[in-house]
Amino acid sequence: MALTKEDIAEIKELIGEVITERHPEIMNNNVRYELEIRERILRVEEGLKHQRELMQEGFNRMDKRFEQIDKRFESLIAEMNTRFAQVDKRFEQVDKRFEQIDKRFETMTARMDRFMIWSFATTLTVGGIVVAAIKYLP
Repeated sequence: MALTKEDIAEIKELIGEVITERHPEIMNNNVRYELEIRERILRVEEGLKHQRELMQEGFNRMDKRFEQIDKRFESLIAEMNTRFAQVDKRFEQVDKRFEQIDKRFETMTARMDRFMIWSFATTLTVGGIVVAAIKYLP
């Protein structure tokens, strides 16, 4: 004897009715289980929401911290620029001093050249006079 689809559906209904009549706790367990799962899901969602809020707060704090660091770097850069300007002024002063020293060396070199020429000329003149005197004096 072969069962039709209608017979199978009717058997399923009858089995379901018998189970619910004799064992109502099975249906209650399913409902309880679903309620527990929903409660857990709600707790997990609340936890995730709290985590998201904490992360957002952390990101906001990081943004503020980065702004503070940017301000500090800007002040450091400004300070460094003023220091470099001061160093440039000092180098200009040093360059002026070197130019003055170069001028002094040039004047000193010119004086030494004149002194050497005068000394050489004087030595030659005195030497010529001595040679002439020795030659003409008996």
